[in-house]
Amino acid sequence: MSSGKVDGVFRMRSLGTATAGITDQYADGKAAKVWQLYIGDQSSRTQNYKTFLVNLLAQKRVSTILDTACGTGVDSVMLLEEGFKMTSSDASDKMLKVAHKTRWERRKEERFEDWVIEEANWLTLEEDIEKPQGGFDAVICMGNSFAHLPDFHGDQRDHMKCFENFSNMVKPGGIFIIDHRNYDYILANGKSPAKNIYYNSSHIQDIKTSVLYVNNKPNLITLDYFMNVE
Repeated sequence: MSSGKVDGVFRMRSLGTATAGITDQYADGKAAKVWQLYIGDQSSRTQNYKTFLVNLLAQKRVSTILDTACGTGVDSVMLLEEGFKMTSSDASDKMLKVAHKTRWERRKEERFEDWVIEEANWLTLEEDIEKPQGGFDAVICMGNSFAHLPDFHGDQRDHMKCFENFSNMVKPGGIFIIDHRNYDYILANGKSPAKNIYYNSSHIQDIKTSVLYVNNKPNLITLDYFMNVE
């Protein structure tokens, strides 16, 4: 993906979400600059999945939400506009800079002045985020974010710790929403499904799918996006 906004080719491939001992994959700031182009036009994207998410939250009578992988704040902004009270976190301060900028630019609008934005790590979530009394009505982890967490120990202990932390942030009777790509489909068909409600940029020209096998078992799936952002 090339653009005058970034230097040469922008590659999303990385070790995964920043955790202790792992360099922030978004530290150079390039991803934050082109993220909106990567996920697609916000209005069309909203049409594709806003109804699903908002209706689900409304059914649970949700008011307070913790967005644990907010990135530049795209989903959080959508939910703020729908009247939810948002706390948004991400492990990348470069991505959060965009969210902070958005909050400042829209600070006079209802809900935006009270929008809480924090840098946080899933493995230390309870230490990094101050939760309301009893917990959040909903915790969300959208955009295939959780799939970027490496399993360095080979026993998914970090993943289980993260789920424990997510659970502890939700109030009793609340809801936790996590989404990710259909990896079963990718393994069975060698490519991503044609339909995607989250990443639907009109700039996408091609997606190359690679599967790394270790001891004859799938270990890593990589999707290389080729985009025209001229």
